[in-house]
Amino acid sequence: MSSSSGDRRAVVLLALGTIAGIGLAALSIVSSGGGAGALPDDAMALVNGQPISRDAFAEFVGALATERKTVDLDAETRRQVLARMVDEELLLQRGIELGLPRYERTARRAIVAAVVAAVTAEAEAAEPSEDELRAFHGEHADRFTRPGRLRLDTAFVAAGARPEATAWQQANELARRARAGESFASLAAELGDPSPLLSPTEPISLDEVRERLGPSAAIEAEGLAVGQVGDPVRGAAGYFVLALRERSPGEPLLFDDVRAHVRLEYLRGVGERALGRYLEDLRAGAEVRVRDPDTGEGRS
Repeated sequence: MSSSSGDRRAVVLLALGTIAGIGLAALSIVSSGGGAGALPDDAMALVNGQPISRDAFAEFVGALATERKTVDLDAETRRQVLARMVDEELLLQRGIELGLPRYERTARRAIVAAVVAAVTAEAEAAEPSEDELRAFHGEHADRFTRPGRLRLDTAFVAAGARPEATAWQQANELARRARAGESFASLAAELGDPSPLLSPTEPISLDEVRERLGPSAAIEAEGLAVGQVGDPVRGAAGYFVLALRERSPGEPLLFDDVRAHVRLEYLRGVGERALGRYLEDLRAGAEVRVRDPDTGEGRS
C-alpha cells in the first residue's frame, strides 16, 4: 500500500471514529470527564481521563443483544464490546486533535445534527393533548388534505427510435394541432407511440403522474388549466404531451383518519420553534461578525 493511500485510509477511519463518538455522545452513551485518575465507580473504562460509563456500556450491550435476538451476551463478547467502545473513544479524541469536527464536513454535520436532535427531542418529549391536536388539525387543514386528482389525455413520442430533434418536432406538432382543435386521441394514434407508462383514463394524482411519467410531466400537469394542451416535456424515453380535461379539488381528511400524522406534524412544529429559540439565545450570547457578500464590508 502506498503512503498516500494509507494516509487517506487513516483519515477515513478517523472520520468514522469521530462520527461514531459524536453519535454516542449525543445519546449520552460516552460521557465527558475530568483528568486521569482512579477508575470511578460508575465507569467501565477511562480513556485519557474520559470515562465510559456503566450506563453507556449497558446500553451498548443491550442494543447488541437485541440485534442478535438474545437475552444476554457472554463474557468474551462483553469484553469485545468494551474494547470497541475504548477504540471509538480513542478515535474520537484523535479526530478532535486533528480538527476534524471543525474542518471535516461529515463530522461537522454530525455534530450539528446531534445538537439539533438533542434540542428538539427535549421539546418534543411532552405529549400533546387530544384538544391540542384537534385544534392544530383545524388550524392547518391544508396540511391534512387528500390531493386533488387530474383527468389527463396523454400522448407519447419515443426518442430512441428516431433522432432527438425529430421526436421533439413530432411531439410539438401533436401539441400544436391539438390546440387547434383536432382530436387528441386521433393525433396520439397518428403521431405518437405506445407506452406502458401512459396514465389511465380515470383521474389520477400528481404523485401518480410523477411516478408514471416523471417529474417534468408532473410539473407541466400541475400548471395546466382545464382544457389546455401543454408543451412537450422530456421523459426518460421520449416526449409526453399532456392535455388537462378535469381537475378535482383536494379533499380534507378527518382528524380520526390522520391523527398519527397530525401528532407528528404538531411535534415537528414544537421542535422547530424550540430550535429557533435556542439559536436566538446562542446568537444573543455570541460575538458574530460577517462580511456582506455583495459589498465585501464587514458588519456585526
